[in-house]
Amino acid sequence: EPKPSRNRIRLKVGLNFIESIAMPLEIERKFLLANDAWRAEVSRTRVMRQGYLSTTGGRASIRVRLDQDEARLNIKAAVVGSARAEYDYGVPPEEAQEILDTLCVGRIDKTRHIVERDGFTWEIDEFHGDNAGLIVAEIELDAVLQDFPRPSWLGREVTDENRYYNHSLALKPYRSWDGA
Repeated sequence: EPKPSRNRIRLKVGLNFIESIAMPLEIERKFLLANDAWRAEVSRTRVMRQGYLSTTGGRASIRVRLDQDEARLNIKAAVVGSARAEYDYGVPPEEAQEILDTLCVGRIDKTRHIVERDGFTWEIDEFHGDNAGLIVAEIELDAVLQDFPRPSWLGREVTDENRYYNHSLALKPYRSWDGA
């Protein structure tokens, strides 16, 4: 997975802006899918389990993720939108499993499919368990306003909809949504 670069951003905290802070910045856009044509383009797949150590309402989302290759502890600014501060660290897999089993307030299971297309990497998350039926495509970018080609299988953008964020899905799963 691409790691966020250090960028200078204008960070809003409460009603105030803190000018020009250098921190790792994730720039990501999220989309639903229009059809299953993306499946023919998958280059690799990883099964993941992740859990959150905090509920909503705080200033950060704290997550542990475990898959067959590695374990990571991740801290992201709790903001909705395409750009947010992100810190990511490797942790021993056995410790990640212990955290998942004993400390998390919400968990999700998903399969991440990777699609390389037109010089961009799409991460397509197919959710399981209480989030089964939901599939979300994500693309990480170098700039908030960066252009990128939109595959025909791409559906509606949901970047600005909090309920599609993994942290929200862990606490209020897709299955509990009206009309899901």
